[in-house]
Amino acid sequence: MKLQQLLSYTRRAVDDYQMIQDGDKIAVGISGGKDSLTMLYALSHLSIFYPKKFKLEAVTIDLGFGNLNLDPIHELCEKLKVPYTVEKTDIADIVFKRRQETNPCSLCAKMRKGALNEKMKALGCNKIAYAHHKDDMVETMLLSLIFEGRFHTFSPVTYLDRMDLTVIRPLMYLSEGEVKGFVTEYNLPVAKSPCPVDGYTKREYAKQLVQQLNEEHPGAKKRMFRAILNGSMQGWPPLSPDAPRRKL
Repeated sequence: MKLQQLLSYTRRAVDDYQMIQDGDKIAVGISGGKDSLTMLYALSHLSIFYPKKFKLEAVTIDLGFGNLNLDPIHELCEKLKVPYTVEKTDIADIVFKRRQETNPCSLCAKMRKGALNEKMKALGCNKIAYAHHKDDMVETMLLSLIFEGRFHTFSPVTYLDRMDLTVIRPLMYLSEGEVKGFVTEYNLPVAKSPCPVDGYTKREYAKQLVQQLNEEHPGAKKRMFRAILNGSMQGWPPLSPDAPRRKL
């Protein structure tokens, strides 16, 4: 996928759900994975020409595994002219050694988000961009149906009143395959996750299940995403009045 197509999908999401306003300072959470690096690339280029002016801060929460090389990401941020902050934590030690969690993902995610929110507030950000794409939204919906008994997934825009922060998801119209294609095309410096349970989670189960359903029933993933957009889920913002009806 080329940069022009990435920017088209990103701007469509930003416009449809009015994600960005004049004067916003947006934190981009950088895990080192393909999704967050693609989002950083998209927003940094969007900021050049978007009519509503905004600034970016890239932030990585270092969980403390000790084997994450962030030098290439530092170089990418310098190239894109985006300030980059690495916040060191002892989350890995707490989750895997002190607490020895049998289900570590939930606690780790909660602590990581807490550390990220605190850091971005300290940097003066009022919004944070998460790199959830179309596949993530479908997989989360499926997990919610199976394990919670409700039709629910990420909202494009979420206001966190306790932190006075707004979460946006500018990659919501991109598929995982398109993200992979962009990363390959532009040779982005993806850092492999140091987490010992990476690839062995419920989310990985959902990913495989969606893939199976789509292979057995071609187009199933697209139809599930369309159901999400048309589902009028609680907490979802309305589409912008100017948003055209599109096939996705």
